[in-house]
Amino acid sequence: MQHIPILVIGGGIGGMTTALALARQGLDVHIVEQAPEFTEIGAGLQLAPNALRVLERLGVLPELAKHAVRPRNVVFLHADTGQHLTTIDLGEPFRQRYGHAYTVLHRSDLLNILLRACQDDARVTLESGRQMVEVHDRGDTAEVVFADGEVYRTSALVGADGLWSRTRALLSEDRPVSDHYVAYRGLLPMDQITIPVQLDDEIIWIGPGKHLVQYPISGGQNYNQVAVFHSRAFRPEIEFTEDWGTPAELDERFASSCDQVRSAVKLVNRDRRWVMYDREPLQNWTRGRITLLGDAAHPMVQYLAQGACQAIEDADCLARQLAEHPGDVPRALAAYQAERIPRTSRIQRVARDWGHVWHADEGVVPQLRDRVFTRRPNDDYTDLDWLYQPVAH
Repeated sequence: MQHIPILVIGGGIGGMTTALALARQGLDVHIVEQAPEFTEIGAGLQLAPNALRVLERLGVLPELAKHAVRPRNVVFLHADTGQHLTTIDLGEPFRQRYGHAYTVLHRSDLLNILLRACQDDARVTLESGRQMVEVHDRGDTAEVVFADGEVYRTSALVGADGLWSRTRALLSEDRPVSDHYVAYRGLLPMDQITIPVQLDDEIIWIGPGKHLVQYPISGGQNYNQVAVFHSRAFRPEIEFTEDWGTPAELDERFASSCDQVRSAVKLVNRDRRWVMYDREPLQNWTRGRITLLGDAAHPMVQYLAQGACQAIEDADCLARQLAEHPGDVPRALAAYQAERIPRTSRIQRVARDWGHVWHADEGVVPQLRDRVFTRRPNDDYTDLDWLYQPVAH
């Protein structure tokens, strides 16, 4: 049985950022990941100024800049009619207001940057291929049992083990919930793009029960597309099968879209679909010396593009609290969740509401949405301040 001062379960973006943030505070930290290697599944990732401030403090922005794309605008259009709804100017006014440019990149690029930074820091120990099977609160320590029978004891355990977190099961019997939306993601080399695209912009096509997001990544070498729709074929008895949200249903749901959207959706990869899950906000993330972080704590639907950003904010806050309360882990974890739960809970709820606004198909909501969108100035950021402005500690 090994004793580890701080143990992080999960080597994704949240876990890796946590390890790096703790090391930058002078704390030793050990990460275990169940996958054979530290990798990310998926394609594009959006980083808003609130996350970039943390990454700047961690010293990884220069490396990130080699892979990043900074869109000039976010442009909203109607998926069926092609009507322009609104544009968010991400240029100099945005950067002056929030201190950083909005950034998009490949998920694996960010994870690899964080991984290299952790590998270069002697305070971080990395282990992959370790499957956790049990977590126990032992009062003055936490205990993790692995599939091979080995046991780690730790003074502070961080469950960064994602949507289906085993660590969360200590705190809640809840389970992920789906509103029956699925996503198909595709990444194409730019020289294979056969549709008209705006390489300087992120494009979001919204419409009844569906949306399509497009933007360049990998320094502009690849084009990322995510097509999302509500499945009419869903039934509770087939929830965990591949019999709903199929590629055929993808084409059916986007058949009424404008020509440009239909052409783009044809290029989206059909090999895998992602079910859109979140969970109800928790009022407590902590038990003894165990706490949650990232999707384990607050999984959210993607309509505010804040999932990774909030995990990065969590990491920054947790490292700061553990450094400010040396030797008093319970007090540090209490301060961490007191600071983070109100913000992440609000974002979880607003993300759900924002999805309803995007996908509304009847009644007054789509009419009001389009009326409000088309009347807002491109540089009106008042509805973004609560997300992107620095949060007082």
